[in-house]
Amino acid sequence: MQELLVHSHNGDVRLGVPEGLSVREVLDTTPLRVRAACGGTGTCGACLVRVVRGEISALTLADYLKLSPEERDAGIRLACQLRLHGPTEIRLEHPAPPSPWRSLVSAHLTTRGAPQPGLEHHPYGLAVDLGTTHIRIALWDRRSGQRIATRHGRNPQADFGADVLNRLGAAHKHGAHESALSELARGAISDALRDILARDVGEVSPMLAEIGRVVIVGNSAMLALLSGHGRVALADPGNWQAPIDCEPVDRLEWHRQWHLPNAEIILAAPAGGFVGSDLLADVIATGLVGKRDPAMLVDIGTNTEIALWDGHDLHVTSVPGGPAFEGSGIRNGMAAEAGAIEAVHETPAGLEFVTIGNAPARAYCGSGLIDAIAVLLRQGIIKPSGRFSAAPGPDGHALAPGGAFTAITGGDIDHFQRAKASMAAAMVQLLVLAGLRWDALKRLCLCGAFGQTLDLANATMLGLLPPIDPAHIELRADASLAGCEQALLSPDAMCLFDALRPRIRIINLSQVAGYEDRYIEHLRLRPITPGTACAS
Repeated sequence: MQELLVHSHNGDVRLGVPEGLSVREVLDTTPLRVRAACGGTGTCGACLVRVVRGEISALTLADYLKLSPEERDAGIRLACQLRLHGPTEIRLEHPAPPSPWRSLVSAHLTTRGAPQPGLEHHPYGLAVDLGTTHIRIALWDRRSGQRIATRHGRNPQADFGADVLNRLGAAHKHGAHESALSELARGAISDALRDILARDVGEVSPMLAEIGRVVIVGNSAMLALLSGHGRVALADPGNWQAPIDCEPVDRLEWHRQWHLPNAEIILAAPAGGFVGSDLLADVIATGLVGKRDPAMLVDIGTNTEIALWDGHDLHVTSVPGGPAFEGSGIRNGMAAEAGAIEAVHETPAGLEFVTIGNAPARAYCGSGLIDAIAVLLRQGIIKPSGRFSAAPGPDGHALAPGGAFTAITGGDIDHFQRAKASMAAAMVQLLVLAGLRWDALKRLCLCGAFGQTLDLANATMLGLLPPIDPAHIELRADASLAGCEQALLSPDAMCLFDALRPRIRIINLSQVAGYEDRYIEHLRLRPITPGTACAS
């Protein structure tokens, strides 16, 4: 990892550049995007940066073809050709216009595509993970088996509420809101796709006609609000464990809106009322099912979905994780974006706040909130009950003196306690129903962006994660998108999902005796005891 200092009109930002990545690839994961229209081949010559100092790669043929001798002498380089061999300082000469879309971190994406050379017509495909908070997409060349580019950004439906219940409620009260929610999600997917085509391909309209398949996964509510179909069924508690039909009734209109005349648009059906196809995509990506050893998967987010594989059946459930895991609903919280505090470290010199993109700290995202609460607990500032040992005042307790953005309030802690109690009690309850103990698990897959930077020791200390060997814990940030990609690249897009459905056992925790008691038991900030999961 090499350090990159970037100067721009928005100030200075320090970034870590992994080995082998170009400067353009790293900048595209941040708001500091360069101009581009060729996908990093160097043929457009638009991604100009000025190297101030540093150890960098040699000039390439593209640099010589696109840059004048005067530009090369002045330190101008193509960002897509520039790689770092040591600490480097650059200045953005002509940054791209602001965009809500960022590239995903390539290290988090593990899908491998098999070439389909016989695919003669419309060979491109789009995978979409429609999350409550974020939308992630990936464009593939199915013929060559290559991923062209990815994007992620905020789900604009959040304007109607941070969680699915608020959005479903808004749609129920006003028919116009239901249409608006659908249009927002459809428009965002289209915008993200066009951003890829403009920057990574260099042409938009001709490429839209060459997309032959779109596969979309998401939780049940997101799919219903996208398609405009299924929301009424979701409102009936009797359908919690039943299949939900979210198929759009205006598929031809989708083709028109998205300008995809030749695309097969597929919504992967949810497993049940509040267990979506995003969880099934997680299971596909992680290979959870099929082996004899028990394994558990938790997709942590605003709506937390959990799957337990006992060697024969896949027990699945869902609980309201709450917006705290996504950095929302807390006083100084934000989504996992540049400037979000993603980690808090205790050092001999004091607390160190690590931010996404090494940008100036603005507020906590989910993983940073957990670290902050763990620090308060270890230092005795809060008790295991979640209450402050001494009243901090209306603005909460600031971990950094004078840093109001680091303040944690009693309400923040309460939001976290409720979310972690729901998740911990649900994990325990699935184990109890399957007759298993924690030590039977050989794998625990933590999915969702929240888990990627999670401090396992802090999460275990607070009772969010179970007492199992950390070597058995896998962090899979973009598993839902990866499973969607596997379906996109399969000859039969739905075969992977259909193979799971006979094994699924949906558990409605509201109907399980003892779950509420387990929820109350796990509200305290303390480790989950090994004996809490055993045969009933």
